[in-house]
Amino acid sequence: MEKIIITIARQYGSGGRTVGKMLAERLQIPYYDREIISMASEDSGINAALFQDEKKVHSLRALLTGGYHSNKLLSPESAGFTKDDNLFTYQAKIIRQLAEEGSCVLIGRCADHVLKEMPGVVRVFVHAPADFCLREALKVNSQPENEVVKLIARTDDYRARYYKYYTGKEWKDALNYDLSLDSSRLGFDGTVEAILAYIEVRKKFDPQMQG
Repeated sequence: MEKIIITIARQYGSGGRTVGKMLAERLQIPYYDREIISMASEDSGINAALFQDEKKVHSLRALLTGGYHSNKLLSPESAGFTKDDNLFTYQAKIIRQLAEEGSCVLIGRCADHVLKEMPGVVRVFVHAPADFCLREALKVNSQPENEVVKLIARTDDYRARYYKYYTGKEWKDALNYDLSLDSSRLGFDGTVEAILAYIEVRKKFDPQMQG
């Protein structure tokens, strides 16, 4: 089977993580989410708890001044070794290594941007209306509904700022992705089928995906 790399960015409650797992099972390829943090922690020797997991709220000043600038890894002796930017760089290193090694599904962490130079990557954004995201989030969260509403808004804000800081782009901008899919329209099974159908069509017309 030719190598297939799928990156999935997702709104909280849209089921992007579920879709990613289903895709990995259908294609029989590895799935990576928080495993990326564990691998980056092992590679760097930095405690996994220090990695922000898309939940770093960067200041407006940082965003306006351009955010992240360097992908150079710092040595343990450096003053900024455990700073957020260096932690992101370690995660990016792991994402590139996993993509080089073979087919996989990668969840979040700006993987679409990290792999922007790699040919044949399928970049997906999974989203859904607020009421759908709330219903899905309530299935796995025991907090009161009003608190879950706040959690959804806060998490999506975190992800948008994280993405803006490290890529300079808007998280929800469809131009960043090959597919932007509303999971409430298709359901999770249908969203998986749409991605698989896209891959099959793209194989016919994109030389980068033709083995």
